[in-house]
Amino acid sequence: MRVGAVFPQTEIGSDPADVRRWATTVEDLGYDHILAYDHVLGAGTDTRPGWQGYTSESLFHEVFVLYGYLAAVTRRVELVTGVLILPQRQTALVAKQAAEVDVLSGGRLRLGIGIGWNPVEYEALGPSFKDRGIRSEEQIALLRELWAAPLVTFEGRWERVDNAGIHPRPAAGRIPVWLGGGSDRTLRRVGRIGDGWLPNADPAKGAEMVERLRGYARDAGRDPAGIGLEPRLNLATVPPAGRTDYAAAWQRLGATHLTVATMGAGYATADDHLGALETAIADLRRAGLHDATATG
Repeated sequence: MRVGAVFPQTEIGSDPADVRRWATTVEDLGYDHILAYDHVLGAGTDTRPGWQGYTSESLFHEVFVLYGYLAAVTRRVELVTGVLILPQRQTALVAKQAAEVDVLSGGRLRLGIGIGWNPVEYEALGPSFKDRGIRSEEQIALLRELWAAPLVTFEGRWERVDNAGIHPRPAAGRIPVWLGGGSDRTLRRVGRIGDGWLPNADPAKGAEMVERLRGYARDAGRDPAGIGLEPRLNLATVPPAGRTDYAAAWQRLGATHLTVATMGAGYATADDHLGALETAIADLRRAGLHDATATG
């Protein structure tokens, strides 16, 4: 498996020196990619009793700006959004921003997208919250056309482009689009149009979901083996003694990637997060779950 590290959005702080040091150290440790969560707005809790989730006090670096910066300070790590909340954004602008990061990073962007759970963000940004899932399919189709061709004419249910295009475009003419989420509708969507799936589940629950996804891929005339699979090893919820078994179980299910998350585990500084990541990747290598020679 290729192994990545979750950028500790809410716990890294806003000092650019810490952001840079975290990213370059992760790369030096041999991690294959960096994955960042996405939120634009945090809810104020004074008018929302019982609110659960990120709030206005939760620090979130904007993912495309962050990756523009990390493209300049890193050399080889893949930059992954996990996940960008696509339906609350303008599709053509996402195509442009993603292409720019891909160009500046030398083709290192992987776009993980999802539909989100927070109506507060949708209300402020404008798009409808209710039809966000089905709209995302049309958005993915338009993204791929804008990345592939200099001029696009696209007439969909929600999206329209009249003989226009973005420049620069990704050198490869495409950016991988992975989908996050665990609903059956999401699994069907991944099976039909996704380059990969980013599950948020343990292997016991994930096994049945993986089988469903593979069935949906076959129903769509696709080879399930061509769809990537990247679960998350959350150090806050998986105890140290069970971490390699957890990763090995996902590998047996066909995981192509694994991301290590340190948020919520009680680490107070960037160095604390980096220390935990150093231990985690060493453990995964000793267990034969990550090949250090595959990096670089």
